[in-house]
Amino acid sequence: MPAPAVSETSPSFTIRELAREFDLTTRAIRFYEDCGLLAPARGGAGGRQRVYTARDRTRLKLTLRGKRLGLSLAEIKELVDMYESPRDSVPQLKKYLAVLAEHREQIEQQLADLQATLDEVRTHEKEARRLLAQGEQRRAGRARAAA
Repeated sequence: MPAPAVSETSPSFTIRELAREFDLTTRAIRFYEDCGLLAPARGGAGGRQRVYTARDRTRLKLTLRGKRLGLSLAEIKELVDMYESPRDSVPQLKKYLAVLAEHREQIEQQLADLQATLDEVRTHEKEARRLLAQGEQRRAGRARAAA
């Protein structure tokens, strides 16, 4: 994805500003660049300084939202790229709904698995308490018999 030209009137951000705003490390932001999610323009001497536009900021915000939803970086990139294309939004929304449905199903399955595990832990706790109570009763009975 080519880096857009930076306009003098559009807001721009440094990597540190974005890192601070989104509570990320600069390394994380550079990783998102390597994945093709961000494409800052270059400025300064020798083009070594990254210059992020409002578009980059929005893409970063969408990337983090996608991560919170459990999407992979490849899925996030595909969705974000689709929204930047001038195509009809109907296919984009259908793809987004399909991705969300898949992740909802995964989360629901994980939730069911966790519930089953929690039920199993409760059963083991109940059994351990029962055995402990039996052991304490036997010990108390032996203590009474010895007295």
